[in-house]
Amino acid sequence: MTELIIQKQRQVLLIFLFIGHTGIHWFKQMFPVILPYIKQDLELSNVEAATIVTANEVASGGLTVPSGIVADKYYKHRAIILGGAVGLCGLAYFFVGFFANYLFVILGFMVLGLASALWHPPAQSSLSTFFPDKRGFALAVHGVGASIGDSIGPLLIGFILVSVGWVYLSTIQFAVAIPLGIIVCIATKNHFNTSMESPTLSSYISGIGSLVKNPYVLTVMFGGSFTGMARLAIFAFLGIYLTEYLGYSSVWYGINWALLYVMGIVSQPIMGYLSDKFSRKTVVLPALLILAICYFLLPLAPNPIILGIIIAIMGMFFYGISNITTAAVLDVASSQLQGTSTSVEGLFRQVFTLPSPIIAGIIIDSFGITYVFYYAAAMVFIGSIFWMFIKIPKS
Repeated sequence: MTELIIQKQRQVLLIFLFIGHTGIHWFKQMFPVILPYIKQDLELSNVEAATIVTANEVASGGLTVPSGIVADKYYKHRAIILGGAVGLCGLAYFFVGFFANYLFVILGFMVLGLASALWHPPAQSSLSTFFPDKRGFALAVHGVGASIGDSIGPLLIGFILVSVGWVYLSTIQFAVAIPLGIIVCIATKNHFNTSMESPTLSSYISGIGSLVKNPYVLTVMFGGSFTGMARLAIFAFLGIYLTEYLGYSSVWYGINWALLYVMGIVSQPIMGYLSDKFSRKTVVLPALLILAICYFLLPLAPNPIILGIIIAIMGMFFYGISNITTAAVLDVASSQLQGTSTSVEGLFRQVFTLPSPIIAGIIIDSFGITYVFYYAAAMVFIGSIFWMFIKIPKS
């Protein structure tokens, strides 16, 4: 009976973290969908638009480690942290829409980065702790929630933008985020009632030191960093390429952007299951090579149908790879430092990825937007080289 209760508790936690993550990524995907229209209305250059993306990453990266430490130290309050993260998304868009100037757009999307930083360490580490036997699968299901938000969001937002502008749409997100945050908080609070020994300062230092000195972990993080550089460049400029250079309407743009994520709804659980059954490398390395080829082929697509197919294939791996790399790090992390370990892995990656949108903007201004996709392909290929030379044990 006790085992059945524990199993039910695990399922409830997974369901509501799935729902919360769907909401988080609805708000995250509003960002790239409305960015071309913000750029147009505020008359921003490519570098200025890229600066908004970088500011979002600075906020997210700078608070990733503190968020992980808070998640580990204040284990009993994780439900409040998770619900608060969802609510902050609404505040972020209120700043963007209500003030509608460049300074507050940057500030708003920095708050959005803070919300993402608050969500992921406690959510991912909780799943890692509750599902030690199915870590890759649980993180993949959590990722499916993201893919649903990532795919439905752009599609619906594209249709909504036909009737209302980005200013009004941003402002009303507050009314969605607050109720959802309260639901997540109430639904998950009982899962964190059990006392868990808080790690001491010395155990933090020792655990993090052991993690970053581990050659296997370092290789995983370096590979993930180059992949992240490519992802952020695509995130910043694929929408601008589709709308400004190919002339896509907001609806057609939303459909294509949704393709980047909808395929992950199916692929991520399969990737997670296979990585648990065989190894992380077995899944990640082929996925990276396919992704690099897709990035390279993007600007060469002869028509919208072929371009949509390429984007859909990209979508099978665009987000799911990061879940498997996170699982790879958590496989060897201390049980007391799961949240902090998630944060360290995220911070390491973001230190490398932060300049990527600016680099991509400079590449576009200097050589043309086609070359940003070649840059992304090269970064993913470099990331795959790290995975070629790593030996990862079975989970």
